[in-house]
Amino acid sequence: MTLMKSLMSAAAAMALTAGAALAEPALIFDLGGKFDKSFNEAAFNGAKRWADETGGSFREIELQSEAQREQALRRFAEAGANPVITVGFAMADPLSTVAPDYPDTKFVAIDVNWLDVPNIRQVSFAEHEGSYLVGMMAAMASESDTIGFIGGMDVPLIRHFGCGYAQGAKAVNPDVQIIANMTGTTPAAWNDPVKGSELTKAQISQGADVIYAAAGGTGVGVLQTAADEGILSIGVDSNQNHLHPGKVLTSMLKRVDVAVYEAMEAGTDMETGVFTLGLAEEGVGYALDENNAELVSDEMKSAVDQARQDIIDGKISVVSYYENDSCPALNF
Repeated sequence: MTLMKSLMSAAAAMALTAGAALAEPALIFDLGGKFDKSFNEAAFNGAKRWADETGGSFREIELQSEAQREQALRRFAEAGANPVITVGFAMADPLSTVAPDYPDTKFVAIDVNWLDVPNIRQVSFAEHEGSYLVGMMAAMASESDTIGFIGGMDVPLIRHFGCGYAQGAKAVNPDVQIIANMTGTTPAAWNDPVKGSELTKAQISQGADVIYAAAGGTGVGVLQTAADEGILSIGVDSNQNHLHPGKVLTSMLKRVDVAVYEAMEAGTDMETGVFTLGLAEEGVGYALDENNAELVSDEMKSAVDQARQDIIDGKISVVSYYENDSCPALNF
């Protein structure tokens, strides 16, 4: 009887272990959809790369409303998904409520770094560092000495992008004028290409000839209109150079894809805590490929690459908007 119990216990343990090993990761996209050609799509690309390389599979959901955030978290946790990966700062409050109820499930919060919950891996990015570099490029490429910034939802995160952009531009041209607009104050601002187009035309009428869009799906409208009107644009998060070859000066890369890939690769062995990815960690940067090679001069590339190294070495300090809720180079 003792031997039989031991065998049964061992079999049960092996079954649990096998079940844990087979646990599928889950990915919750933010509002705007996984094919927004920007933030969400970067997350999808990271998950797809993991699936293609490993033969694994993942569950996913595209949120349609704010009410679905907590519902999706609980549904995946109850179903045994592990880890459950979320993208976007708006998942912070639902995670702080749900994650403690599932201590054996690991969660990932991308664009969050302030939660005090032990089973969450929080990944944020030094967006201001990458934006500094593309701001330099914008100022160097501008012929009117006026450049633009169009953000999505008016939140500190997007002001963080704009602040870095302005500092980079001012570093190479102290006299450059920077026009800044936000698309809106609700999550709908991430997926409004028509409004993005309208803001682009308004900035062009004020003299802007290079415009940086940090606005998720709204940025698609910015890039399209910039190309139609004969000025340059700058993409964000994903490499958007290919959307309008020869018209997109560069894209500020935010490696959400890498963050998602690494989380899925680690699986249930994933380390939790707070992680920040900047230039030194190759978490942000700028895109150079065949689609924008003719737009980026050797002088521009040399200056930007030197600035990148100087930021990493601490010779250049890029002020974070988060430090005092203001920006030394740009009034929002």
